[in-house]
Amino acid sequence: MKNSISGLLKKVILLGLIGAFTMQANAQDKRLRLGIYGLNHDHILGFFNQMKRGTANVVGVYEPSRPLWEKYKKRFKLPDSLYFDDVHKMIKATKPEVMLGYNAVGKHVDIVEVCAPLHIPVMVEKPLAATLVQAKRIEALAKKYNIKVLVNYETTWYPSFQYIHDVVGRDSIGKIRRMVIRDGHSGPKEIGCSPEFLAWLTDPVLNGAGALNDFGCYGADLATWLMHGQRPIAVTAVAKHYKPQVYPKVEDDATILVEYPTATASIEASWNWALNIKDMEVWGETGVIHAFNGKSVQFRTPKEETKFTLVHEAKPIPAPNNDPLVYLTAVIRGQISGEGDQASLAYNMIAMEILDAAKRSINEGKRIVLQP
Repeated sequence: MKNSISGLLKKVILLGLIGAFTMQANAQDKRLRLGIYGLNHDHILGFFNQMKRGTANVVGVYEPSRPLWEKYKKRFKLPDSLYFDDVHKMIKATKPEVMLGYNAVGKHVDIVEVCAPLHIPVMVEKPLAATLVQAKRIEALAKKYNIKVLVNYETTWYPSFQYIHDVVGRDSIGKIRRMVIRDGHSGPKEIGCSPEFLAWLTDPVLNGAGALNDFGCYGADLATWLMHGQRPIAVTAVAKHYKPQVYPKVEDDATILVEYPTATASIEASWNWALNIKDMEVWGETGVIHAFNGKSVQFRTPKEETKFTLVHEAKPIPAPNNDPLVYLTAVIRGQISGEGDQASLAYNMIAMEILDAAKRSINEGKRIVLQP
């Protein structure tokens, strides 16, 4: 009997020590507790790679499709303890600090419907929503429950684009007169996007459009950022359907002209580029800056004739604005506001207005004047 009690006491002490060590480890873990909502967006691949490196602390994954979960589980050796097919059970069991949306754009509003009343902030992959109506619902929920809703764009973390923003901010080329923003690739099917991703990306309801939403959102967001949140006065757009046999339901090419009182932005979004492109030119009164990709930039003025062909690499962006997870952590921890930048809800509402006006312009065949 004495040995039995002694053994039991040792087990209790051991369990207590394990619990204490676990609590201490959790207390020392400064990483955000992240919940994942959906897995049918291929950008989740990059995030799971962050998780493998130990920079992302994922506490739960909600995905209604068990086969899709199994696909990622096998590829990234994920434990089954992370998986939930009920988002409410996942939140109750894991208590995430933030929810990350990797589902169809047309379902982003569903994430906010669940998380806002629970005061859980949300970051979704671009764009904010499939439609302006959905975006307004997201905005209303964010305001009602006072939560952050942020949007992740790849271009937000480009040193070259930040360089352009900084040069313009220093008034080095005078007032902006013209922005030309090009985004896209040869097509989501052509570059090998997953079947789960293609199913909604090429659906006019779940994506809200084709290339116009998929890549036009970059230009709409970047122009809003460069114009410091100024709403445009008018939008005119044209759409092309070069590959109806590949993308029968949606356009695969769009050009959007955005008018401001003192400038214009030409947004060129396509699934028909001969090569992958995310490139931006900003013309001011006295010069032009051209970002050829995420790093390489060219700054030209009439006074620097000898430098017309000089292309240099932009300096890295300092933390916390250099990485989506570092940025998100800084916002949630109150170190930065998350306002007035490319990820902010306010700027993305304007971007959604631009995309909505572009669709109306295409459908109605005319220039759309935005109401003040």
